[in-house]
Amino acid sequence: LLSFVALLYLPLFIYTILASFIDYHILKNKYIKNQKWDINICCGFTDGDGLNADIVKRDVNNFVLIKDIYNLPFRDKQFNNLLCSHTIEHVDNPEKLYKELRRVSKNTVLLIPPLWDIISMGYFREHKWQFLTFNTKHINKLPSKIKLTPFWWYQNRFGQKIEW
Repeated sequence: LLSFVALLYLPLFIYTILASFIDYHILKNKYIKNQKWDINICCGFTDGDGLNADIVKRDVNNFVLIKDIYNLPFRDKQFNNLLCSHTIEHVDNPEKLYKELRRVSKNTVLLIPPLWDIISMGYFREHKWQFLTFNTKHINKLPSKIKLTPFWWYQNRFGQKIEW
């Protein structure tokens, strides 16, 4: 019986690993390398070849430490192309961050974990929102979302993981 159950779950396990790898590594790297980014606002160590910004100090070129994500230290429309990769699902107020990203850039590209990346739905220590999209890349558009209420409860009680 145990081997039968294992056989049932093995394809799901393989799918979840592959889906996450495709989203976070293959597609993310493809989108980053296919365009010149004036600024990259991202969680992690991604280098967008322009300015790189985060709320945590990162060892990447041209780094800017952001103190307040809802009040970025840049002029209106200062950047032609802004990349915000796998970040907006972590913040308290995605609409407010998105409005600020649009303020400082002419073109805002969001890379968001899609619904088919089901592993990302399990990041209860980091994510606050699940965006209702099957696409990873969104140009000048914030997709609909749902609040991950149990994740908020956990993070309010034990803290949100923001460093890797």
